[in-house]
Amino acid sequence: MSASHPVVAQTVLDCPRPRVLAEFYRELLGYAYRPGDETPPAGEPDPRGEDWLVIRPERDAPAAGRGLAFQANAAYAAPVWTPGPDRPGDQQMMLHLDLTVPDVASLEAQRARVLALGGTELYDRSDDEDEPLYVFADPAGHPFCIFVAG
Repeated sequence: MSASHPVVAQTVLDCPRPRVLAEFYRELLGYAYRPGDETPPAGEPDPRGEDWLVIRPERDAPAAGRGLAFQANAAYAAPVWTPGPDRPGDQQMMLHLDLTVPDVASLEAQRARVLALGGTELYDRSDDEDEPLYVFADPAGHPFCIFVAG
């Protein structure tokens, strides 16, 4: 039987160092490495971590979302995120991840986690009554949002 539509397996993020970015999101999201992509023992070479890695929700938590992949790109340029008009000449954001939490207390807890994991806060709209949110950049500069789902 053939499928009538393709299925999104994962979102791929280009970056200079896949292992660093994969570790950031693995910790933030509670995901696990795809078999074979795990971090090697200390002192061992990490050829996969220099090229392509995949993290996914645990099999018993499919509602946690889809996977993320990290692809090495030697010419990677971090995108610019601004709440205003784009800045000509800069690499503009073409995609970002939206992550949700159930309440403001969770939003603040996740803000602290993002910063502790090496992310950067780009925009604070946590006092918005309709949709409190923060915009962050991951260690490679990709913007992402965490907001309270309404």
